[in-house]
Amino acid sequence: MQPKRIILMYISEVSGHRSATMAIEKALKALSPKCEILNINAFNYTNPISEKVINRIYMEVIKYTPKVWDYLYDNPSVVKGLEKIKKSVHKSNSPKLKKLFDGFNPDLVVCTQAFPCGMVADYKKAYGSNLPLVAVLTDYIPHSYWVYDNVDYYITPSEDVAERLAKKGIAASKIRPFGIPFDHKFNQKLNSGDVFKKLNLNPSKPVVLIMGGGQGLGPIKTIVKSLEKSSQDIQELIITGTNKKLYNSLKRKIKRYKKEIHLFGFVQNIHELMYISKIIISKPGGVTTAEVLSAKLPMVIVKPIPGQEVNNTNFLTHKGAAIKVDEPKDVYQAIDDLLEDKAKSERLKLAAGEISKPNASMDIAKLLLSI
Repeated sequence: MQPKRIILMYISEVSGHRSATMAIEKALKALSPKCEILNINAFNYTNPISEKVINRIYMEVIKYTPKVWDYLYDNPSVVKGLEKIKKSVHKSNSPKLKKLFDGFNPDLVVCTQAFPCGMVADYKKAYGSNLPLVAVLTDYIPHSYWVYDNVDYYITPSEDVAERLAKKGIAASKIRPFGIPFDHKFNQKLNSGDVFKKLNLNPSKPVVLIMGGGQGLGPIKTIVKSLEKSSQDIQELIITGTNKKLYNSLKRKIKRYKKEIHLFGFVQNIHELMYISKIIISKPGGVTTAEVLSAKLPMVIVKPIPGQEVNNTNFLTHKGAAIKVDEPKDVYQAIDDLLEDKAKSERLKLAAGEISKPNASMDIAKLLLSI
C-alpha cells in the first residue's frame, strides 16, 4: 500500500490554525513515517498580496474596533451578503488550486480554517472532483463559513459543537468530535524540579503564566500592573510572542515592579511553562485552550475579543473550566481567590479534565490515514 499524500491548509503564519496543522503533521509522521505531507498557508499561496492587507486590517479591527468584528462574525446577513464575493474569489483561485493538486496529487486535503475549506469545496464543485476534504474546527462555536455540502468529514472540538454543526444541516455521519489538535508534548509528564532549575525559577513560589497568543495580544500591561496588588508572593512568566513592542515596553519597566517577573518573547517550550504553572491568564484561542485543558490548568480569561474568543469563553465558563474577568485591572482578585481557595482551583482542574481531548491529534491522524 502506497503511503498517503496529504495537503494540510491553514492561514496566517503565527496562528492557532497553523499550530493545528503542525500538530496533525507530527501525529501523521508518528503513525506513518513515509506519508508525504504538504503543509501550506493557503491564503499566501493563492492571494499573497491580499493576505498581508487583510491580516493587517484584521489586527487593526480587533485592537481598536472589536465591536465591528463582533458584528461581522457569523452574522447571517453578512454571510449571505458575502456569498457572491466569496464565490468570485474561490473561482479565481481554482486554477491555482488545480495546479497545486495536479502537481502534488494528494489523497486528501485537510483545512484548519474556513477560508481554504470553502476554497477547496468550491474547487471540487467546479471541477467535479471527488478529492476527500476534511474540515478541522479550532473554535468551540461552528460558524456558517464552514458549511459546505462537499466536505467529507468535520472534526469538531467537542460533542456540543458536533450538535451545533448538525443543526446547521451537516449530516451526523460526517462529524467526528475528536477535539482540537495540539502537539502531543503537552500530554507528557515532566520533572517539574528540572524545569524550575532550567528556567532559574523558585519552586516554592506559585507561578502565574500570562499569555496573549502567538502575537502577544490583549491587555497584558494592565494585567501585570494589576498583579502588583496581589497579596500572594507570585512569580510571573510573561509570553509576548511576536509582539516586540510589548516585549520592549515591559523590559524597560520590569525593575519598577515589586513582583518577580520573567519575560519571554516567542518560545517553543510553552508546555514546560504550563507544567510548572498554578494558573494561566490567557486569550482563549482554540489551540491554546485545548493545551490548557489537557494540562488541567486553571484558566483566567480577561476581556476576550468579540466573536470566536467570546464564544470560546462562554463554552469554557459554562463548563466550569475557566473564569472570566471583565476588567483587566481586577485580575489580581481572581488570582488571589484561586491561590487561596484550593477547592475552587481543584474544581476548575476537574472540569478541564472532563472536557479535554488529549488524544485529538492522534485520533485525527488515524482517521486521515484511513480515508
